[in-house]
Amino acid sequence: MNKINGFELTIESGKTERHYWIDIWRYRELFYILAWRDIAVRYKQTIIGVLWAVLRPLLTMIILVIIFGKIAKLPSEGIPYPVFVFAAMLPWTFFATAFTSASNSLVGNANLISKVYFPRLIIPTASIIVAGIDFLISFVILIGLMVWYQFIPDWHILTLPLFLLLAFLQLFCNNKGFL
Repeated sequence: MNKINGFELTIESGKTERHYWIDIWRYRELFYILAWRDIAVRYKQTIIGVLWAVLRPLLTMIILVIIFGKIAKLPSEGIPYPVFVFAAMLPWTFFATAFTSASNSLVGNANLISKVYFPRLIIPTASIIVAGIDFLISFVILIGLMVWYQFIPDWHILTLPLFLLLAFLQLFCNNKGFL
């Protein structure tokens, strides 16, 4: 506790969950800045830029189709194999990328965390945004594959947003434990 110009100044983290969420809302501009920084770094450091977000999942899908579809001859239950592989790969790639980047963001921003108070959850959550953008780009590719192979999914596709939300909440809860 410090006295500045006759006023008492207390800097402390939120003692309750309600205060923590209010602090997150107050520091939303920091969230935007960190998220935009991560997006810019991700796509400006490669020569091909955003095209990398398209090529990486496509090349992974091609390799998996060759290994599991052609060599191992694993069944896909009537679904075109590239669509089958890409639909399975999509949530896993989001989860793995988001978890890795969220964990690395805490280490990479250790100097910021130790010097200034702000809700620590902002840093890993902002880094998950890049994985979310990659997911959206890959989801557009999945839709393109479905159109190309004239595959119409059944009603189970409606559960995809639920599983994406569960993956995001899992990342959110795991990283909050580190803070």
